Amino acid sequence: MNQPGTAVVSHRFTVAAERVFDAWLDPVWISRWMFGPGVRDEKIVRLSIEPRAGGKFSFVVNRQNVEIAHAGEYLEIDRPRLLVFTWATRDSLPNTSRVIVEILPCDGGCELTLTHVMGADWAAFVEKAAGSWRMMLEALADALAATNISTLNPS
Repeated sequence: MNQPGTAVVSHRFTVAAERVFDAWLDPVWISRWMFGPGVRDEKIVRLSIEPRAGGKFSFVVNRQNVEIAHAGEYLEIDRPRLLVFTWATRDSLPNTSRVIVEILPCDGGCELTLTHVMGADWAAFVEKAAGSWRMMLEALADALAATNISTLNPS
């Protein structure tokens, strides 16, 4: 059982772990599966990424005429197995949560497990967060399946 404030989701991909991992660090790919009109009713304002440990990211979208800014810092990057970063919205700073993305190669692709650790005060938000991550991982699987590119290069 998960601790209060922790969402855990898994998804099996039919592509190599490197492809899945690289899609997390490329703004073009992020616009295909994490944010934008292909994922939900929103417009991307700006996606910026410094894909290195200690690097920052900022994802700004417009949903129903409200600008929402997501921000964080990459804590660990171990391609293609581990990505750890902080996660927050501009409104919640300086409080952040932590996202841990673990990718294990397996026959025919890879298995991704995402753990989103939020403060106990966010316990009521856990199911919504898990649902959002599930939706985004499905969109990532669809985007990767739709392309025949064998590798991605993070920006």
